[in-house]
Amino acid sequence: MPDFELPHEQQLSDVLSEFARTMVTDFPIQAILDQLIDRIVLLLPVTAAGVTLIGPDTLPRYVAASDPTAFAYEQLQTELRDGPCLLAYHSGEAVVVTDLRDDPRFPRFAPRALAAGMRAVLTFPLRHGELQLGALDLYRDTPGGMSAREMAIAQTLADVVSAYLINAQARQALEDSTERSRELSLHDGLTGLPNRTLMLERLEHAFQRTRRSDKTSAVVFVDLDGFKRVNDTHGHSVGNQLLVAVAMRLKRLLRPPDTVARMHGDEFVILCEDLDDPDQAAPIVARLTAAMAKPFRLPDTTITISASVGIAFADHDLHDPEKVLRNADAAMYQAKRRGSGLPHVFDPRYQHIATTSLHLEHDLRTALVQGQLHAVYQPIVNTGDRGILGFEALLRWTHPVAGTVPPATFIPLAESAGLIAGIGSWILRRACADRRRWQSLNPFDDLDIAVNISTQQLMSATFVDTVVAALEAEDTEPARLTLEITESVFVQDSERALIVLNDLKALGVRIALDDFGTGYSSLGHLDQFPVDIVKIDRSCVADLAHDRVSQIISTAVVQLAHALDMTVVAEGIETAEQHAQVVALGCDASQGFYYGRPMRVGDADELVRRSGGQRLPVLPTPRVSALPTAVAGLSPR
Repeated sequence: MPDFELPHEQQLSDVLSEFARTMVTDFPIQAILDQLIDRIVLLLPVTAAGVTLIGPDTLPRYVAASDPTAFAYEQLQTELRDGPCLLAYHSGEAVVVTDLRDDPRFPRFAPRALAAGMRAVLTFPLRHGELQLGALDLYRDTPGGMSAREMAIAQTLADVVSAYLINAQARQALEDSTERSRELSLHDGLTGLPNRTLMLERLEHAFQRTRRSDKTSAVVFVDLDGFKRVNDTHGHSVGNQLLVAVAMRLKRLLRPPDTVARMHGDEFVILCEDLDDPDQAAPIVARLTAAMAKPFRLPDTTITISASVGIAFADHDLHDPEKVLRNADAAMYQAKRRGSGLPHVFDPRYQHIATTSLHLEHDLRTALVQGQLHAVYQPIVNTGDRGILGFEALLRWTHPVAGTVPPATFIPLAESAGLIAGIGSWILRRACADRRRWQSLNPFDDLDIAVNISTQQLMSATFVDTVVAALEAEDTEPARLTLEITESVFVQDSERALIVLNDLKALGVRIALDDFGTGYSSLGHLDQFPVDIVKIDRSCVADLAHDRVSQIISTAVVQLAHALDMTVVAEGIETAEQHAQVVALGCDASQGFYYGRPMRVGDADELVRRSGGQRLPVLPTPRVSALPTAVAGLSPR
């Protein structure tokens, strides 16, 4: 310990003045603690200083230290629940340990602290009246105490900081109270949903984004039919229970960016943001109407109630929140007057959406037996030599009147109508059968086949049996089949997903995590679930050359996946530049228009037949392409 000279009165006065000035500002609590210990080490004969704020459960809430050694001492006392800090906090009195070797009060703390180099500690409580806030610890690496004046200076600094902390906590409590009041003013007291005021704010923000992009937003107005009869028959208590049940059901239907609000009484509004096309509202409305048709099981009764639904859209020409909301309200009343149970769309440009979705659901029930569903196949290539490793099966529906119906529209319809199991079983078996034929056409090349699986299909009780049946019927080696899932399965029910995936792994099939880099993406899922392949989404690949964030994310995914012995596939490769980027990243495989567009099964047959046992070259882009670029298998992406 170097020679120490007592601080001049002016030095102490300057420090106290500095703290006094911060009391009338919003200086953060952590910052004031850091400032305190820095000043103390300069003013007093100590090696280091530390401070801990402690709550009633003795767990620290804030910790500050002048150096890593002091921080370790603070953490050690918390870990062991033993030490001068805790004693000063509980007693409200200063604790002086001039030589830790001779003080028997801290049997757990003393040996560890001595081993770390501490010899003496002087601790001062942070207190305000009867309120104990924590303690200030002054550490020395040589034995010894402090003079009475030095002790007084230390306690004065501790008391000043205590007063500041009380002031800061009161200010924080006021801010929290104000924020809670604002939250209450923006939410419905019964359901907890956003109210009309907050919905108008969300609409304004959404429409501002609409004006800056090519996206559109849909406002869906929902009114319960016959709700007054529910109140008259069962009472207002049951009516309130029904409103809460409706709110919970509507919330479960939402995509991550969407908002549902309770406007008034039995009226609800859903804001669907970032739609690439108005047609994307169709599956959302279809799920809504299907969900509302199911009975509501309340504590004392079960109620079945219908709803009238109106839809309005915001675009570059119409982005006034109040006006769009009124349009959706007017459309809802039109739907109620018609009494058909069909949603009504306000904007005449999009009148077909609501009715089309219901007609499509009806037609989808016979699409399979009428041969309207078929599979197309997109090559998956080795990124290094660009030879074909296999194909991804993509489900398509060619409607006799509507033409090509995108999977983003008909997969949700299939799920809501209970058709997904049958359709999913068909595409899985079709893909395995085509893969077996390719093997006979070219026995020298073991091609893999990948099939997308919807969340609802994966979670069904019979899915594993469906996979077993397809493998056995088509004599397919399990290792040649890859089932592609999205991370939504982990968010929906991670425990059930883990059980199903482990059962599938036991069969020997491979699991691919599709669309990684979007939505719920978490690197933690790679380690927690039995995944063999990670597919980096096209949105990350598209900006690799120009977006540093995409580069960092993609690099991290590749490195972690390889460390976990997983294969990495890059999706959406459309240019030579993107191909070079994923080669540099170290992606094992790739797919996209640069290598080959989705093709009919006959074209895939011919491609395999021509290979003659050799790895296939880069595929030329077809001269004519009538196939959409998005959505594969049973994943409505």
